[in-house]
Amino acid sequence: MPANPLPLLQGTLDLLVLRCLSVGARHGYAIASIVREQTRGDLSVEDAALYQSLHRLHRQHLVDAEWGPSENNRRARFYTLTPAGRARLREETANWRRYARAVDAVLQGA
Repeated sequence: MPANPLPLLQGTLDLLVLRCLSVGARHGYAIASIVREQTRGDLSVEDAALYQSLHRLHRQHLVDAEWGPSENNRRARFYTLTPAGRARLREETANWRRYARAVDAVLQGA
């Protein structure tokens, strides 16, 4: 794992959270772990930023939240995508891929 994770670009955390929830209900710690593991430590999510994102997405009705037991039998809040959240994930994924292609075109000198 890299010694210094990359800073998250503004606006990407909500997209990452939505993607992590697209496969099923997750609690905050699991979301942070998925991001860290899938990026091999290149990205790390701060707890405060993660929970701000989850609360923001909940207020926007993009995720639902429900209390339940975690893997170690502790009480945790589990988040799931709503239909609106799935639609937003599709939209934001398309926008992100378009953005990445555009930046890559400039970096490649096209």
